[in-house]
Amino acid sequence: MSTLRYKRVLLKLSGEALAGDQGYGIEPKTITTIANEIKEVVACGVQLSLVIGGGNIFRGLAASSKGMDRASADYMGMLATMINSLAMQDALEKVGVDTRVQSAIAMQEVAEPYIRRRAIRHLEKGRVVIFGAGTGNPYFTTDTAASLRAMEVGAEVILKGTKVDGVYTADPKKDAEAVKFTELTYIEVLKKGLQVMDATATSLCMDNNLPIIVFDVTTDGNVKKVVCGEPIGTIVKGE
Repeated sequence: MSTLRYKRVLLKLSGEALAGDQGYGIEPKTITTIANEIKEVVACGVQLSLVIGGGNIFRGLAASSKGMDRASADYMGMLATMINSLAMQDALEKVGVDTRVQSAIAMQEVAEPYIRRRAIRHLEKGRVVIFGAGTGNPYFTTDTAASLRAMEVGAEVILKGTKVDGVYTADPKKDAEAVKFTELTYIEVLKKGLQVMDATATSLCMDNNLPIIVFDVTTDGNVKKVVCGEPIGTIVKGE
């Protein structure tokens, strides 16, 4: 078996990753594939937590740009992340992975409240912890929530699962001459305005020296390859 490079990780998935090819909502085949990937990684002894965006159901920033109150739109986005979190919990438990959902907004009928020490204890017991409802505050994205939770539970790295195999100078689907970066510093990401994570999340990682690996989550086996230290995707770290 490959040796593990990271023992405790936080996997950040966009809501769009769950939508698959349909572009909206939750595509059952896609979510089952991701659940099986996670099962394989957890079986290797990795302590894994998850943050999922809500863009496949509702995007707060887009709604606020069309006139909706930003705080209201963001709270709606947080509820969308909870729908995704519960769907992912169901998919994981169907393949035999013990899972807990912790919500930053109180909804005791469907999820535990977010309690840092309880989350760490779940990870130590081999359970996957899904952090829902972002940070519980408007004006912060799920990227920022991922950075915050990763640091709170002592994750060694944030794995940013996307539909692209890393960070490019431009959108590789639109620009044939786009060049892939294998390594970047936090400052380069901020200066070049690269779409790795938003500026708040990137700054938070920079201040606490938490590396981010951007990789293609839609390719089978990639999550395991990343936690074993194989050089796929783009790594963002300090100087």
